[in-house]
Amino acid sequence: MTTPVPRSQSDKSQNARGIDPGNIAGVDAEKNGVPRPDLPGPGVLSDDANWFDVSDNRLKLIQHPDDRLQALMGLIEQAQSSLKLFFYIFEADNIGQRVLDALIDACNRGVAVELMVDGFGSNGAPRDFFDPLQEAGGNFAIFCPRFSTSYLVRNHQKILISDNRRAMLGGFNIGNEYFGPQPGEDAAIQDESRWEDLGVVIEGPEVARLSEYYKDLSHWVTNTNNQIHLLQKMVHQWKPGNGKLQWLIGGPNSHLSQWAQAVKADLEQARRFDLVSAYFSPGQGLLRRIARLGKRGQGRLVLAGKTDNAATIGASRLLYGFLLKRGARLFEFQPRRLHSKLIIIDDVVYIGSANFDVRSLFINVEMMLRIEDKAFANHARLMVDGLCEESKLITKEFYDKRKGPLTWLRWAVSYFLVCVLDYTVSRRLNFGSEESEWRS
Repeated sequence: MTTPVPRSQSDKSQNARGIDPGNIAGVDAEKNGVPRPDLPGPGVLSDDANWFDVSDNRLKLIQHPDDRLQALMGLIEQAQSSLKLFFYIFEADNIGQRVLDALIDACNRGVAVELMVDGFGSNGAPRDFFDPLQEAGGNFAIFCPRFSTSYLVRNHQKILISDNRRAMLGGFNIGNEYFGPQPGEDAAIQDESRWEDLGVVIEGPEVARLSEYYKDLSHWVTNTNNQIHLLQKMVHQWKPGNGKLQWLIGGPNSHLSQWAQAVKADLEQARRFDLVSAYFSPGQGLLRRIARLGKRGQGRLVLAGKTDNAATIGASRLLYGFLLKRGARLFEFQPRRLHSKLIIIDDVVYIGSANFDVRSLFINVEMMLRIEDKAFANHARLMVDGLCEESKLITKEFYDKRKGPLTWLRWAVSYFLVCVLDYTVSRRLNFGSEESEWRS
């Protein structure tokens, strides 16, 4: 367990909060008319507050767990014609049962319902748990359900599409620990074990493109499951669009995923970079680009202080020294396990399922929505400000004092396990280093 960083008064007023005094997205943001996204509010879908118009679409960032659950259930309960869902993890617990019951109710009122889950992530739920949905007329499928080499490739996406006009995506799965305390639960105990997460709701014509992707994914799962070369082909051929909103995907490949290539391009001339990620272990190319921001702008990273896999924290900490020497500001989130995935580069926001680690960059099937809008970016930075207030500021002095030889060795072993061994085994068993035959 780490020791909190001693903070001076100036740290509390600026660095520890991660505030840019020249930007209205800071501690006095509400006085400037910028709403905070982390405060709960009634009627999250019907409330007109905190919506942003981007290219004839409306978007709303949702952080508070009760609001996320309300939005999730609202999209299901208000659907009139179709529901399409994919979740990496779908637990057979209270939240899972509540969502499943809502999907069954939708089937009973004539809505076409399709649910896909990942074979690895959702292996904790008994398969007969989903039988009532199929008995009600819903379609259910599992991404890579059988153990094989393709079982190491995970579909990490979290997507809900309602009537092809409204959608919700983010980092959260379907399970108790991704939302707030439910009736009968001890709030204190539940809060300590739950994940800090994030979602976004989008309404408008751009959702139709996400439905097109879902149709392609459903076809692969239904007809060619476990044939990774066909999944690679689907990912490679996907066109994300070129407007203010882009649906960027990732998947098993020998090169950076589509979403990561876009981030890499945006970083080239960036002046400001904010990252919130549960896992952080990028390759050297992206790491160097982030480090350069310390010299020409601002780089702020909020990473996990608590998680379900200690090796991922060790792998991240091995990289801290390189970034701190180059002026990056690092924070470790303390109250809960961090699970949010958010990237802000100048006026561009990325939100979705991808972590900033080797598995998300190269192997997992991911979905990230790229949003180019200054007002939305300022709004998203408010959430980062709030996370920084609840985080521990990692200074170079603090880091150097705790980076002893044995500690460094543990971090190095963690990095090897997370970034080298897992990546190498998954890659060689599934898609190798050669150009795939479908590229021809």
